[in-house]
Amino acid sequence: MSKSEDLFERAQLFIPGGVNSPVRAFKSVGGTPLFFQSAKGSIMTDVEGRDYIDYIGSWGPMILGHCHPPIVEALKKATSNTTSFGTPTVLEIEIAELICKMVPAVEKVRMVNSGTEACMSAIRLARGYTNRDKFIKFEGCYHGHADPFLIKAGSGAATLGEPDSSGVTRGTARDTLLAPFNDLSAVIQLIELNPNEIAAIILEPVAGNMGCIPPVDGFLKGLRELCDTHGILLIFDEVMCGFRIAKGGATELYGVLPDLVTMGKIIGGGMPVGAFGGKREIMDMLAPEGPVYQAGTLSGNPIAMTCGLALLKELNCKPNIYLELEEKGAYLEKGIREVFDNHELKYALNRVGSMLSFHFGVDEVGNFNEANNADTEFFKLLFHGVLKRGIYFAPSAFETLFVSTTHSYSLLDGTILAIEESLNEIL
Repeated sequence: MSKSEDLFERAQLFIPGGVNSPVRAFKSVGGTPLFFQSAKGSIMTDVEGRDYIDYIGSWGPMILGHCHPPIVEALKKATSNTTSFGTPTVLEIEIAELICKMVPAVEKVRMVNSGTEACMSAIRLARGYTNRDKFIKFEGCYHGHADPFLIKAGSGAATLGEPDSSGVTRGTARDTLLAPFNDLSAVIQLIELNPNEIAAIILEPVAGNMGCIPPVDGFLKGLRELCDTHGILLIFDEVMCGFRIAKGGATELYGVLPDLVTMGKIIGGGMPVGAFGGKREIMDMLAPEGPVYQAGTLSGNPIAMTCGLALLKELNCKPNIYLELEEKGAYLEKGIREVFDNHELKYALNRVGSMLSFHFGVDEVGNFNEANNADTEFFKLLFHGVLKRGIYFAPSAFETLFVSTTHSYSLLDGTILAIEESLNEIL
């Protein structure tokens, strides 16, 4: 028995499913999850001492690699003062100022402790601001595990949602309306069927939880126009894509200004964190200034603020980082496409900057239904093929791969070779 197998058996005795987040359990790909003990740059080392080229990057925040020296040094200094004050700090002001400077849609920002908390709070704020109850989300977009977001589709785009998890009430589900991603006509239908009842439309402007799926031309602009016409707030969930696809996120990349933006991952430099921000008049509805209550004991804690500030400063002052990420993402995409084409595979490959995913057995993936039609069994085979060759992809066909600046071209070449060797073995 390997060390990871032994540890997984032990973990299952005291942790539900043996993991603290479901995708880590390897259930969608089979096998035993690997336990890791260290990471540096783009290399993670497991408890057996084996190295892997990492394409998870802690699910997004390691844009400059693990143990990035400026962040590590800032963390050491911060912990010499305290791990938490529970009072206002200068750090909170500094990171808020920088976020507002970098993200065009954000005039004020509230720090929280997770992406889930950010999205939950943004919906509450939108309801308080508009005095409406319902909101629209898109199938396959993930906004955390708060009750209103764990909703699956009914029999059609205009159908009210049904709970997608035990413990979520039907009453909660009634206020969540669903539409297919990239489908403006479905959104129009929902608005027509629920006049003056919809507070917000929330989406990942670049979806990352059904694979990487970019918005089709005109989709984001069309949502903005619908929101303006009907008094609805537009919320971009940029917990994953924020500060990764561009310094100013989706607003910078696509030129569409949302009313609110939720953030996480990168803004903590790897520490647990979240935030939501937007137009001043909307954010001023929050307590203690306004009637919408939101609070958090560890919100704006100095450890997360220190690490996040160190990372954001570097992203802000070094614009070539995004050019490098684009070039490396394009290089990996080109290499993977060549391997897939040489093996005459049917596949869809999507990429936005340093976010990338592929699905087998389909020609294109632009929404959740198309992602669901893909061949997940073939993905499992490839996942384990590259894993045993030292490549760590996300253990799910519905996740996104992340490239960092520390992925050298030799590491990218090694990844492409591992895919080729795996396919030679599979086919």
